Amino acid sequence: MSESTLTRNTVQANQPPSPLREFWSYFRTNKGALVGLWFIVAIMVVACLAELVAPHSPFEQFRNALLQPPVWQEGGSWEFILGTDDVGRDILTRLIYGARLSLMIGCSVVVLSLSVGIVLGLLAAYFRGVVEVAIMRLVDIMLALPSLLLAIAIVAILGPSLLNSSLAIAIVSLPHYVRLTRAAALAEISRDYVTSARVVGAGPLRLMFITLLPNCLPPLIVQATLGFSSAVLDMAALGFLGLGAQPPTPEWGSMLADALQFVQRAWWVVTFPGLMILLTVLAFNLMGDGLRDALDPKLKH
Repeated sequence: MSESTLTRNTVQANQPPSPLREFWSYFRTNKGALVGLWFIVAIMVVACLAELVAPHSPFEQFRNALLQPPVWQEGGSWEFILGTDDVGRDILTRLIYGARLSLMIGCSVVVLSLSVGIVLGLLAAYFRGVVEVAIMRLVDIMLALPSLLLAIAIVAILGPSLLNSSLAIAIVSLPHYVRLTRAAALAEISRDYVTSARVVGAGPLRLMFITLLPNCLPPLIVQATLGFSSAVLDMAALGFLGLGAQPPTPEWGSMLADALQFVQRAWWVVTFPGLMILLTVLAFNLMGDGLRDALDPKLKH
């Protein structure tokens, strides 16, 4: 091996790992977070390929297979692996399409509430005074109300629908992002790099969104991950109450509501949608814990 090759290998060995590789090395030490990540990836892949993976249409009704049990129970059939509901629709198919709907709603809610929360939080931290007082008092009023009750009130005003329920969940999720962004920005705004940017003539928009925001992102990423699970759970709750997705749209919460009257004679109609909600929320929470450990320097050993 030549001297130049040895020198190059030595330099590469002495170089610090890239931020992404360092993050992954910390994240993968949390086994629960890895399990949550792979479960979420699997759910996303299945949801995106629903047309190819699902055995039937989510709206197709098989009149000769009403409340048919799962395949491993007596009377079950391989045609309907997880059984059918009270009108003969395949539960597995509706769960797959419900995953697409739940993930899409969770993503849209997080993006909307996170975007607005970042803007309001940065405005409150940068301008202070009347702007800060007005924003934070509004946030305090929203936090004083139970989030689900506030979401129900908003949907009751706007009308029950998938769009209105998503908007309601985004509104009730907003205060957490505002407070977190403001707290992170206040911790950074007095640092030397912000002062240097202000001295060289950076304007308010550049200071807020180019200088401050990148250094406020780690806690916001963790909160967004946990907010995703909260959005899925809240949407299921609104769907269960009849204020979210309307029948026959396949949505986990509305599937639970439709199956309540059959809970004693057809356990599978209630169990599988509830299990999907439980596992998805648990997976996002586990992944959020792993992100918090990997992004917080104080928790690194």
